[in-house]
Amino acid sequence: MFKKVILCLLVVAVISCQKKEEAKKDENCTTDTIIKSGEKKFEMYQMSEMAALMEQMYVDNQRLKERIQKGEKIGEFPQHFLKIHKAVMTDKQENDDFFKEQAAKFIKAQEMIYKDPANAKEHFNAGVDACIQCHQKKCGGPIPRIKKLYIKE
Repeated sequence: MFKKVILCLLVVAVISCQKKEEAKKDENCTTDTIIKSGEKKFEMYQMSEMAALMEQMYVDNQRLKERIQKGEKIGEFPQHFLKIHKAVMTDKQENDDFFKEQAAKFIKAQEMIYKDPANAKEHFNAGVDACIQCHQKKCGGPIPRIKKLYIKE
C-alpha cells in the first residue's frame, strides 16, 4: 500500500514538473512575438492609451468606493483622470462631441466627490452614471463591470 502511494506521488511530481517546464517556455515569448498558424498571424493585443486610462480609473474608483463606504478620508482628486480629454482612443473617431460631453460629466462628478465629501456617494454614483451612459452608446462590453462600482448603501 505504501509503495502505491509513493508511486502516485512520483507520477504527480513528474507531471507537475513537465507543466512547469512548458510554462517556462511560454515565459520567453514577448508581446512582439508573432505566432504563425497556417497562413494566419496572431499578435498580442496592445491597449490604447484611453483603454489603459479607463482601466486605471476603474481601479482608482474601486478603492475610492471602499473609502467612501468605510467613511475614511477621501484624499485628493487624481489628476491623471484629466487625461480622459486627450488620451488616444483605439478608434479616434469615437472621440466625438458625445464622448467629450460624457467625459466632462464624469470629471465634474469625480471632482465633486473631493469638493463635497459629505455627499460623496451621490457624486460617485453620478460619475458611474456618466460612464454607463457613454458606454451604452460607444462600447457596451464593460457595462456589467462598471455597474459593480455603484454604491448601493
